[in-house]
Amino acid sequence: MTILQSMAQELEKEAVTTRKMLERIPDDKYEWQPHEKSMQLGRLATHIAELPSWLGMTLKTNEVDFSANDYVPTIISNKKDLLELWEKNLADGKVQLVNAKEEQLEEPWILRNGKDIYINAPKRDMLRIALSQIIHHRAQLGVYLRLLNIPIPGSYGPSADDPNF
Repeated sequence: MTILQSMAQELEKEAVTTRKMLERIPDDKYEWQPHEKSMQLGRLATHIAELPSWLGMTLKTNEVDFSANDYVPTIISNKKDLLELWEKNLADGKVQLVNAKEEQLEEPWILRNGKDIYINAPKRDMLRIALSQIIHHRAQLGVYLRLLNIPIPGSYGPSADDPNF
């Protein structure tokens, strides 16, 4: 199995759990945040839904410079729109991994803010970071849901909310 095939397989597996988590978010909690320094629930969920798009961005570019980027986060306030964004970006991420070439994985990729370089690594590392970010922020979402007393689905096994746990 190639690195790209392995990443595509991992994306597919993680997507199942991520989708279950996103489906649990009530429409009336998108503005909730557990702490003033934390993202609002809707912003966190939208970020998760956007992360699969980083796969294609990494494969198609050599860098992202925040100082030269007009990024405006998508504003989502309901489950229907959130899941549509997730599915669109997930489908694109899968296509990007299938269409990529293994040789691309060793090309350099940089994440910067003007002169400040945050990441300077091969594209394979950045693809790994994008997949890890989905998992990381999904775990954050799990904490948010727990604090709201919303049952959490199992990830790699049952959660404390599973009836047979």
